[in-house]
Amino acid sequence: METFTTAFGLICLISFLISALGFIYFVYFFSIGYAFSITGMALATMILFWGNMEIWGKAFCVLLGIYGLRLGIYLLVRESRSASYRKILRPETDANANKRSPGFKVILWIMVSTLFIGQFAPVFFRIQNGSSPDTCAVVGFFIALAGVILEIWADAQKSILKRRNPHEFCRTGIYRIVRCPNYLGEILLWTGVFLSGFTALDGLWQWIFAIWGYVLILWVMFSGARRLELRQNKNYGNRPEYQEYIAKVPIILPLVPLYSVARHKWLIA
Repeated sequence: METFTTAFGLICLISFLISALGFIYFVYFFSIGYAFSITGMALATMILFWGNMEIWGKAFCVLLGIYGLRLGIYLLVRESRSASYRKILRPETDANANKRSPGFKVILWIMVSTLFIGQFAPVFFRIQNGSSPDTCAVVGFFIALAGVILEIWADAQKSILKRRNPHEFCRTGIYRIVRCPNYLGEILLWTGVFLSGFTALDGLWQWIFAIWGYVLILWVMFSGARRLELRQNKNYGNRPEYQEYIAKVPIILPLVPLYSVARHKWLIA
């Protein structure tokens, strides 16, 4: 029990320390702080338990470590190369955050840090509980892997388009299926992680942590889709081809006729 408490405490400490990057720039709570928190927790878990981990526990840690590292580097590179992001999006986000009460950032820091822990919890508890390889782990891993691949594909496709034409919206390739494929990739990733915990979670509080992480990350993804939709409506809303595109392509879930979340103000994040 003492070893578990120490290990879980270390995981929590890593999440809180890395996500504190949001105190530098507010948007880092949800971007760079998020990505490197996942990598940090995965790396720490591998160091602590590698010799006693079954194959799917190792696979999940490696996958999440690579995922977070790739995402963090991608976001840093995008920020360094995108003048519009540095001059408009990041200052706009920080300006909105500064309108909040003084304790708002602290409360948000606690919430996002515990969110990241909850997202990672099914993997950590599977390893700590000594769970054996099973169907949930195998299926969950390949769902998660598909999500990571989809997100990398979507980011790469959009980056190529923006280099060619910074003022165009992406509507080819995977963007013909859903308008926010990177958010769909995130949903698949964390659905796979959550599924892997079905046969591994032990006790009410472990389930509470895992459910908290999964439900909240779904909310965050739909909130992100809403912000993107509002921004694109502002930038491209007067273009007939954009109106035709958003009327035919679902916003985040393929084959589900959900074409807009702009009016759902409960998704504000």
